[in-house]
Amino acid sequence: MDLPTPLHEGRLIRRYKRFLADIDLDGAVVTAHCPNPGAMTGLKDPGLRVWLSRSPDPKRKLPYTLELVETEGGLVGIHTGRPNAIVAEAIAAGLIPELAGYETLRREVKYGVNSRIDMLLEAPGRPPCYVEVKNVHLVRPDGPNPGAHEFPDSVTARGAKHLDELAAMVAAGHRAVMLFCIQRMDGDRLTLARDIDPKYGLAFDRARAAGVEALAWECDVTLGRVVLNRPVPVAE
Repeated sequence: MDLPTPLHEGRLIRRYKRFLADIDLDGAVVTAHCPNPGAMTGLKDPGLRVWLSRSPDPKRKLPYTLELVETEGGLVGIHTGRPNAIVAEAIAAGLIPELAGYETLRREVKYGVNSRIDMLLEAPGRPPCYVEVKNVHLVRPDGPNPGAHEFPDSVTARGAKHLDELAAMVAAGHRAVMLFCIQRMDGDRLTLARDIDPKYGLAFDRARAAGVEALAWECDVTLGRVVLNRPVPVAE
């Protein structure tokens, strides 16, 4: 997926109120939209190099959007609205073997209890495949899972609900997949941050026992593009 161009380089001053970030942009301080509701552990330290996109819409209150943060491990995509497009592009290109062979891909289809599935894959003669996509950006070198990408980075009751609804789709005879889109390049596996959200860990265990599949793909992140690059194992 191509990122908006051009991106504007700056230095993070502070991230606050979840969705706001002050950035030093060539000596001027701008407030950018931070499209990430999580804790952003290791990605919100003052002084980090960041890259912003700028909307051409003159009516936007905050024209800048935080897209990338640079850490010691490299670039990290923090925009939680990007993974669906990244994954949809990869499926259309046949990059993910487990999700190949479907004729149609529909986005944001209603299912479950007041929910929408990120992607519904369909083909004649095959059970429909419900795909939920989660953005992964957490790595804790000094945490309980050194060397691993971790999810979630904060408590997510909504995420646990999605897992239970995926399990219900399997019980109804459909196929269900949880796909973790890792927008960074410095880990060797995906594991659950059970210390951060034990309830999500339990929901994940229930879903796997019910037949929900789990896939994790690391992205190649550059200043121009973010694309799925390689699968990594899911360590439960």
